[in-house]
Amino acid sequence: MTESRLGVIESRRWISMLLCFVLVLPVGRQASAQVVDYTEAPDWPNPATTAAGTPAAWNFGQVSAVATSADGYVVVLHRGAQPIMLFDGGGGFVGAWGGDLFSNGKIIIIAPADREAGQSGYTAVYGAAGCHACGAHSVRVDPDGNIWVVDAPGHVVYKTSPQGRVLMELGLRGVAGMSRNTFNLPTDVAFGPNGDVYVSDGYGNARVVKYTAGGQYALEWGSRGTGPGEFGLPHNLVVDAEGRVYVADRDNRRVQVFAPDGGFLAEWPNIGAVSALFMTEEQQIWTGGTLRNLEGVALARLPGGDGGHGMTTTDAGDVFVAQLAGRIQKFVE
Repeated sequence: MTESRLGVIESRRWISMLLCFVLVLPVGRQASAQVVDYTEAPDWPNPATTAAGTPAAWNFGQVSAVATSADGYVVVLHRGAQPIMLFDGGGGFVGAWGGDLFSNGKIIIIAPADREAGQSGYTAVYGAAGCHACGAHSVRVDPDGNIWVVDAPGHVVYKTSPQGRVLMELGLRGVAGMSRNTFNLPTDVAFGPNGDVYVSDGYGNARVVKYTAGGQYALEWGSRGTGPGEFGLPHNLVVDAEGRVYVADRDNRRVQVFAPDGGFLAEWPNIGAVSALFMTEEQQIWTGGTLRNLEGVALARLPGGDGGHGMTTTDAGDVFVAQLAGRIQKFVE
């Protein structure tokens, strides 16, 4: 056999090996992914009306979170007279409640020079220094349609019916702590596939606390720091269909992934100071303004990449973003 013929055979062999390598390369490890941008839909919600029936702007306070109810309503949590407001998918106002549910405390940042070693960088002020319903921090809807809200400076998480009747409290209202039944400025709540409840106890403490569906303490994990399983600020969390827990460690600019028992699995580093997480029905995660698969690869982005302070999606695939500047944004593909 000639040298040229041998060279052709060797070249084909190397090409075949290379093709096999490319075919088995995990998608989540590829250097790039196709990114599809969304566009903002204007005029959502529909304009409010004055007493005379003429259009007027909605007078939202800071909009801290948003969720989708079991019957398809968009649930807006804002820091105003009626903190929980419901709209239909077209932006029509449905109703509001929760005026006496939340504390008037406000989260503030402690200057680095005023912190002790290992101390949280956050605290809360109350009374005249606060504002009405400033405690309204997060809203989620569980698989049974119940609405859960987190009052961060109130140190409490409420489970309510869709009509607003309180069904369960986790934590003790007005009592800061770090025990099985007390929090210190909690930030978010999420639900496992078996009904377990996870609370990110984030501004004051740096941990995740797990409860049974009935509210019984199960376990906890986390401490302040930058290593695996440690948190700067566990600000948001979601759970996938297999029970893995994804935590937005905002001050460390990463997402950490844990087993249901708190065992560390992975981290997605250097993705920015994410203030919103949402798990879609398709088992993809909005991390702020970027949609990712369960390995952290970017799949889609919102204009400007801003995911606000809270996010949700609808069955139609629309994305809603809560902005602390006092507005709700709607995005479509």
